[in-house]
Amino acid sequence: RECGGIASNLFKYLEKLIKPGITTGYLDKICYEFIKDHGATPSFKGYSDYPASICTSVNYEIIHGLPGNQKLKEGDIIGVDVGVQKNGLISDSAYTFPIGNIKNEVALLLSRTEKSLYLAISKIRNDVRLNDISGAIEDYINQFGYGIVRDYCGHGVGYENHEDPEIPNYRFNGGKRRIKTGTVIAIEPMINMGTDATGILDDGWTVVTRDRKLSAHFEHTIAVTDTGYDVLTILPEDLKIKMEKYL
Repeated sequence: RECGGIASNLFKYLEKLIKPGITTGYLDKICYEFIKDHGATPSFKGYSDYPASICTSVNYEIIHGLPGNQKLKEGDIIGVDVGVQKNGLISDSAYTFPIGNIKNEVALLLSRTEKSLYLAISKIRNDVRLNDISGAIEDYINQFGYGIVRDYCGHGVGYENHEDPEIPNYRFNGGKRRIKTGTVIAIEPMINMGTDATGILDDGWTVVTRDRKLSAHFEHTIAVTDTGYDVLTILPEDLKIKMEKYL
């Protein structure tokens, strides 16, 4: 919860900071300093030799984008994925930001992807089947003809960045499995404007859409409770606003 609080405050800070003209490398520097100033460390840095503190995925980049010299420009979108580690525990969360004014169809992609995340969260409770969570995303997104990324998925999180169980954004063969109170998971719909086909750039990290159409990514870390769910990577007042907006 402490890691998630740092992450949620970082995203609120980035919301005011992100604008045309700044580089993804500058965002990485800012996030590193913010996390360290709050007594934590970026859990991504050094993970499988990943060189940066955050992932910055611009436009048709889906996830794992490497920060660098790329300047953000009006009309872009950028997914920022952040892992925060403190006292041996980790939170994982992501948000896709619009850069200045974006096209209406792009704004819809972002809002629909974010809504699918909250629809999935609303299904969480003790003894829930994984397919109830995954299916909530699939059923909502399919009506728009978007591509649901199939090569990457949500997951358990806590002591490591990625833990069991895997949680795809669509129904799957292992989806009858039930999860119990105390389980902590990261749900992260990755939704493409075009097909679900993906590729990896020559940097060995950045996952992109094969057709180079835009992609949106939203993620929260959530604890399963007896009464439902506890979203650890958003402030309670902000969660209330999101749930009223989307559900």
